[in-house]
Amino acid sequence: MQDFKKVVDFSSPLVFTVALRMIGDEDEATDIVQETMITIWKKIGRLDSPESFKTWMYRIVLNKCYDILRKKKRSQEIVADEDMWRQLNERISENPGREADNAEIARIITALTSKLSPKQKAVFVMSDLEELPGDEISRITGMTSMNIKANLYYARKKIAELIKNYL
Repeated sequence: MQDFKKVVDFSSPLVFTVALRMIGDEDEATDIVQETMITIWKKIGRLDSPESFKTWMYRIVLNKCYDILRKKKRSQEIVADEDMWRQLNERISENPGREADNAEIARIITALTSKLSPKQKAVFVMSDLEELPGDEISRITGMTSMNIKANLYYARKKIAELIKNYL
């Protein structure tokens, strides 16, 4: 049990960060952390090697995020409205050096990634926000290197268009 506490202490911040960046909601991110820790607890015995733990953990959290994103898409699409972009622009102008809190960061990322497909969003979060290398992203997502590059290219292009249009 003490070993699992160490796993939770190590994993929870990473899982929360990815979930928050993918979903954009602190409460849902917290739920995903709990669900991920339960999955890790149940399946950790199946892990081949300790070296692959981080990749395996990222795969679990991404799959949980995909589930949430599919449910959201069915119920209502995330839309970045003009008011949110205006507030974001004012916030950046007023406090360029200020550290944003989790909710604000999540809101910015949600606004910037709202038009991306789940795969594009995952690759963007893993590559540009989590700064994972391409080979690890490939192991996590199961995508080929070419698919990762293509998804990342289109994600960056879409985000650049959104920034250009709204800021």
